[in-house]
Amino acid sequence: MMSDSLIRDALARARAETSDFDLNPDVQLPEGRVLRDAAVLVAITPDRRVILTKRSSKLKHHPGQIAFPGGKVDDGDASIEATALREAREEIGLPEGLVQSIGVLPCHETVTGFRVTPIIAQVTTDFEVKPELGEVEEVFSVPLDHLLTAASYRIERRRWRGVWRRYYVVPFGPYYIWGATARMLRSLAQ
Repeated sequence: MMSDSLIRDALARARAETSDFDLNPDVQLPEGRVLRDAAVLVAITPDRRVILTKRSSKLKHHPGQIAFPGGKVDDGDASIEATALREAREEIGLPEGLVQSIGVLPCHETVTGFRVTPIIAQVTTDFEVKPELGEVEEVFSVPLDHLLTAASYRIERRRWRGVWRRYYVVPFGPYYIWGATARMLRSLAQ
């Protein structure tokens, strides 16, 4: 199992929360907006890889996009960490007993109205991946070193609701990792 002291030290440093709007300072967010709480699991495997999913192309929201296992907080969740662990179990079959929490990144606000808490965790041993076919098309992993290297990231733009919107990307092989997922990974890299 990898030593997590370097990651713990980095997580202990004070940082600001991030947002899908970080690169778009001209966007004016409505006052009094209410964000829904959500959590994702940034799961690091014993061989120093981060587990990601490709969302089903049949989903209504964010079809085919790359994401961490995660989702919105349910009333029965005991904590934000419990949300991330429950979602990882449901989406990729990761048993909660194989996960050791390392820490928490600052929250990330998404354009879709969520306040996402990224939970950084070490997966202690290999497990049988069981994608939830209704939500997850594919489960794959990316080397942690690639994600921690600043040169792996770039800024791109596309039109969204009639205006140009800039966002981070961190491509890996055939995978186009962008938007909120790339922004949270960049926060980890910083």
